[in-house]
Amino acid sequence: MIRILFLGVVAVHGLIHCMGFIKAIRPEKIPQMAQHIARPVGLLWLSAALLFACTAALFLLRKDWWWMAAVPALVLSQPLIIMSWKDAKFGTIANVLICAAAVVAYGNWRFSSMTARELALLVPDPAERPVIITDDMLSGLPPVVRRWLVRSNVSGKVMTRIVHLAQSGRMRNSPDGKWTNVEAEQWFNAEHPGFIWRADVSMAPGVFLAGRDRYLNGKGQMLIKLLSLFPVAESSGPEADQGTLLRYLAEIVWFPSAALRNYIRWRQVDMTTAEATMTYGGVTASGVFTFDVNGDMTKFEAKRYYYRPEGATLEDWMIQVEPNGYREFEGVRVAARASATWRLKEGDFTWYRLEVTDIRYNEAPR
Repeated sequence: MIRILFLGVVAVHGLIHCMGFIKAIRPEKIPQMAQHIARPVGLLWLSAALLFACTAALFLLRKDWWWMAAVPALVLSQPLIIMSWKDAKFGTIANVLICAAAVVAYGNWRFSSMTARELALLVPDPAERPVIITDDMLSGLPPVVRRWLVRSNVSGKVMTRIVHLAQSGRMRNSPDGKWTNVEAEQWFNAEHPGFIWRADVSMAPGVFLAGRDRYLNGKGQMLIKLLSLFPVAESSGPEADQGTLLRYLAEIVWFPSAALRNYIRWRQVDMTTAEATMTYGGVTASGVFTFDVNGDMTKFEAKRYYYRPEGATLEDWMIQVEPNGYREFEGVRVAARASATWRLKEGDFTWYRLEVTDIRYNEAPR
């Protein structure tokens, strides 16, 4: 609804600028405008109208750089409004609204450009040669892990190198906080472990947080900006490195063939659990996977740093698959619905519930 209203504002504002052009060449056609407009100035009104029309078209086509047409339109429009203030002063309101939206659009474009640059580092060319997974390749794994991979249908498929997935879900920032809607995209490199996670968190109509979690070359960083412009939270350093490594380890459930990579070591604990130890970029961390009798992963638990105002503390962190939460993507069976919970001394804090809505394997970013 907000998009439609904004599009209407831009379109009508552009049409009103056409009146300035008509007033300059055929003044008798626009008697509502009392002030005289010279013909050369009328051409400027027409130019502004065309720029606003271009802005509306780019916005309608969902081009994130639509603001590039809006800026010159605004720069041209406002002086013209001031020159014809008596007749056109209310156009300033439209210009203020369009300017505010353009600033937010610029922030979103800049945030997306940052993500695109990082993605180019995450998934460089050339790709490794395709490797087909065979049953023999699974034979060296602990039985409980091997059963999981068989259940996941990875045998006979190409070893995953690149993953692109889409998520939707709900998130909150405190145990008693309000749940907010989240739409996210994530890219993984399974050969040289890393990921880029980009999310938009809807706070209220027209108000959102842009979040990016990054694990690249063994280093982690989290960044959150209000309206993609104003930093709200940022973390990096050893705690972030450990946390993003553990996040990557937990999320191999979306590309199970990563269990065969040599940066992960497996140790079976009992008939339903296995400990995975991942080492990369000078950081080592472990987590425990729990499986049901069929071989589906049901839970992942690890010690991960939890950020508090007084400093990060090492706490129990758990990913739990929702009942009947499995789906197949491109023939691979994965946990599609799950929740993330901190098991704190104050009590359990489930902060994220997600659903994976799409997965593409070994498809290069566009």
